[in-house]
Amino acid sequence: MILNQESQDCKKRKDPIWSREFFLIILTNLFIFTSFQMLLPSMPLYVKQLGADKDLVGLVMGIFTLTSVVFRPLAGKIADTKGRKIIFYTGLAIIILSIFSYNFISSIIMLLALRLLHGAGWGTATTASSTMATDIIPKSRLGEGMSIFGLTIVLSLAIGPAIGLYIVDKWGFDILFFTSVLLASLGGFWAVFIRQHPIQYLDRNLNKPQNTSLLEKNAFMPAIVIFFITLTYGSVVTFIALYASERGVNNIGTFFTVYAITLLILRPPLGRLIDKKGFNTLIIPGIISVGLTMITLSFAKDTSSFLLAAILFGIGIGAVQPSLQAISVYNVPPERRGAANATYMSGFDLGIGIGSILCGIIAKFFGYSMMYLLGVIPVLISIFFYLLLSKKNIKLE
Repeated sequence: MILNQESQDCKKRKDPIWSREFFLIILTNLFIFTSFQMLLPSMPLYVKQLGADKDLVGLVMGIFTLTSVVFRPLAGKIADTKGRKIIFYTGLAIIILSIFSYNFISSIIMLLALRLLHGAGWGTATTASSTMATDIIPKSRLGEGMSIFGLTIVLSLAIGPAIGLYIVDKWGFDILFFTSVLLASLGGFWAVFIRQHPIQYLDRNLNKPQNTSLLEKNAFMPAIVIFFITLTYGSVVTFIALYASERGVNNIGTFFTVYAITLLILRPPLGRLIDKKGFNTLIIPGIISVGLTMITLSFAKDTSSFLLAAILFGIGIGAVQPSLQAISVYNVPPERRGAANATYMSGFDLGIGIGSILCGIIAKFFGYSMMYLLGVIPVLISIFFYLLLSKKNIKLE
């Protein structure tokens, strides 16, 4: 990639990342994602408590992702036309209402309806919060800034599931849902103090964007790349515990701990390296690291093998995910950042959802080991699309 002189000068200036607004958006995202992550391992238990079979457990978990994907493009469009905060608080209100209502359901049908509603709120609020982050972070340090912002998701993954399972074990689901609502509300509280960034339109004579489409074409290729990468993510999140048990490995929760620690350590320096050396420096090696994760898992037989896979996975996702999100908004005018974030995050969500379903089918017929080995295929496809992206679509101006 060739940077013009203006871009190089912009990097040399090293605009500061840390500001009052950046700190507040980090707090906002951390509380909202912790509220979400603490429900992930506990919700299947709640579904079983209602008397559902295993296939319905999968449906209840998957339908959330479906509505999240459906609502992201609309949320992005509204964020670009009406402002980020109004769509953020609309989504947050839906999230809080949904979680609070879990206490009062008495059937799977009611639960499915609430999961649909919850997914809509989640897709709406997180699209808006990511867009606010890209508004706040200086363009010259977008890679590093998005890496730091993404650490909120990593931290929530490290502490959220453990908190949720502990609360269920000690006090039950009522307290779990109350705590989740409280954390989401605290996220909304911190967002109150974030100053609204006025949307600067590319044409100064306009008071609205010319492009009103729900999806942003400049984010299509990054969304496709992350889609194929997160096909593998779905296999890890959904089946790693079952696979480890089959291999006789106990306490597989350490896998996610090591994965989270790896991300925490690597993301900030990797982000700085992206801003200095360019996206190709890390994305290709990161994708290769994800592929090595799949191979390592396929042949894993003991705890050390699984932990090695966790480190490789942390390196890969830590390099790839924030980089591709930064690419999605890099050459997009401010009034299209919401649509760009929505397009990218839809690819991320679809990869996880479809990956979980496809991997379940593969595992049923060929076993978990072959499932992970076949996970190398989407990784190779993602490399092809990224090379196409880097040649034709990435123009760092």
